[in-house]
Amino acid sequence: MDEATKVRKGEELDTRKVEAFLRDVIPGLEGEMAIQQFPSGASNLTYLVTVGEREMVLRRPPFGTKAKTAHDMGREYKVLKALGPVYPYCPRPLAYTADPAVMGCSFYVMDRIRGIILRRDIPDSLGVGPGDMTCLCENLFKVLYELHSVNYREIGLEALGKPEGYVERQVTGWSRRYRTARTPDVPEAELVMSWLKEKMPPDTERPCLIHNDFKFDNVVLDPENPLNIIGVLDWEMTTVGDPLMDLGGTLAYWVEAGDSHEMQLLRTVPTNTQGALKRRELVAFYEHLSGRAILHYDFYFCFGLFKLAGIAQQIYYRFYHGQTQDPRFEKMGYVVGILENAAMSIIERSKL
Repeated sequence: MDEATKVRKGEELDTRKVEAFLRDVIPGLEGEMAIQQFPSGASNLTYLVTVGEREMVLRRPPFGTKAKTAHDMGREYKVLKALGPVYPYCPRPLAYTADPAVMGCSFYVMDRIRGIILRRDIPDSLGVGPGDMTCLCENLFKVLYELHSVNYREIGLEALGKPEGYVERQVTGWSRRYRTARTPDVPEAELVMSWLKEKMPPDTERPCLIHNDFKFDNVVLDPENPLNIIGVLDWEMTTVGDPLMDLGGTLAYWVEAGDSHEMQLLRTVPTNTQGALKRRELVAFYEHLSGRAILHYDFYFCFGLFKLAGIAQQIYYRFYHGQTQDPRFEKMGYVVGILENAAMSIIERSKL
C-alpha cells in the first residue's frame, strides 16, 4: 500500500479552508478531518484527506513557477468524469474548484483506490514468480490497450487534443520546454532534438485517448490478487493523439536487466524482475493486441527518453532556482544527463 506521511515543509494546506470547501460540496462527510501527503510523485502534489472513515485524494499543482500548459487540474478532473463510465480503472472524481480563495490555485478531490502500487522492487510478500511477472506485464499492456480502444468522441473528449500534427507538436513543444528549463549543468541535447525532428513518423490514421505517463507505479493492483489491475492514476497529461507515443513513454521507464549501470540507477519500477517482458517483447505484444505495425520503434523510444529528460529538467529547474526544497530533486540534473546519453545511444544504433 502507498502510505501517506507528514506534509512536507512548504507544501502545507490551509486545513480550515479545505475542510469548509469539502463539507460544502461533498454530502455525508462526518468526523474529524486530517491531511497527510503522499511522498511519491514529482509533478503535481498529492494529499490524503481523511474525514472520519472516508479516504479521499486531493491533487493540486506544485508551489512555485510551473510550465504554463501543465498542471491543469480542471482538465484532469474533466477526463476522469468522462472516462469513469466506460473505463473502470479511473478513480471517482468528487469535487473541483478554481476558486483561489481556498488554496490559491485550482485543485480537485477524488476517492482513494486502496491497493498495491509497485515501486522499485516487488515485495517478497506478494509471492510474484517469473510466470506471474510475465502475466502482470501483459495485463499492464492490456489495460493500456483498453484505454486506446475507448471511443473518445462518444464520451465528449474530442476537444481534449488535436490528433493532426500531434507528433510534430510534441517534438517541437518538448524541445522548447527543454531549452527554456535548461540549467548550465545539463546537456544541450541539440543533437537529440534535431534527430527527433528529422525522423518524425507521419500522423496516425487511428488517433485515440492516450495517458502519457503509463507505468507500473501509476497503476493500482488488487491486494487480493496482485496480478489484477484495479486502478490507473495520474491523468494530468492525457490527450488525444498517437498511441505509439504513449507506448514510447512507457518504454522510457522500462529499464531491463541488461541495461547500463546508469540506467539501473534510474529504475523506479520492477521491470528488471525475472519474468518481466523485454521492451521488444512488449512492442510485439502491443502489436498483437492492437493490430498496429510499429515501424518507427527507435523514434518512439528515443522520444520517450527525451520527454522524460524534459520532465526531469523542468523539476530540476525549480530546485536549481530555489522554488522547491524537496531533496528528491537535487540529483535531477544527473538524471537528465543519463537520459540524454540513452537517447544518443539509440540514435547511434538506429537505421531509421
